[in-house]
Amino acid sequence: MIDKHIVAFGGDGFIAEPENKLSANFLLSLARKPREASKHRVCFLGTASGDATEYVSAFYARYSGLAEASHLNLFRREVKNLREFLLSQDVIYAGGGNTANMLAVWRVHGVDKILHEAYEAGIVLCGTSAGSLCWFECGVTDSFGLDLAPLYDGLGFIEGSNCPHYDSEGLRQPQYRKFIMEGFPGGYAADDGAVLHFINGNFVEAVSSKLAARAFEVRKQKNEVIEKPLPVRFLGT
Repeated sequence: MIDKHIVAFGGDGFIAEPENKLSANFLLSLARKPREASKHRVCFLGTASGDATEYVSAFYARYSGLAEASHLNLFRREVKNLREFLLSQDVIYAGGGNTANMLAVWRVHGVDKILHEAYEAGIVLCGTSAGSLCWFECGVTDSFGLDLAPLYDGLGFIEGSNCPHYDSEGLRQPQYRKFIMEGFPGGYAADDGAVLHFINGNFVEAVSSKLAARAFEVRKQKNEVIEKPLPVRFLGT
């Protein structure tokens, strides 16, 4: 049986901490063995940011020395066969931005179906912010305007909901708790620097590239919302 990995970042800090490669090395440790003697292949999907060039550049700064890095533009298509290109990767990384727009564009191009095929094949799927909550059934997003709102049409590779940026955006925690209290599916929340790792749809562990970064399982029990702190393994020394 092939292990299927989802790695969801509360916030990865590409631009703020380009030299911090702890989480990148963790991702590569999960990837299947690279072909022959080559490096792992890691592809960046910058769809949520409109394929912003500065975000793509930050990805290359993080991964170029560690892996064979590439990116896939969907607003300015440069790859003819999307399926062949994505299924040749060992890790696919979705960046942050507007989750709802990203999912819509993926569905127009059939990328959602290709990502499901990649997941089943054991390619590590991961991402930060929008690229974190997209793998879940639902999540907390600012995609629809200036306020946080529930998003219900995630890819659904992981059951339940996700809330990134739990410590860095002041409204995330109270709004997530409010949504769950009102009937939103429970799930997982992560601070910036915290990383949630799932295998075959099941939560395995939380790790972090930043000291004191936290992760939680958040559920409604009877008439209250319970935040269960998860052990977080710091990836540094």
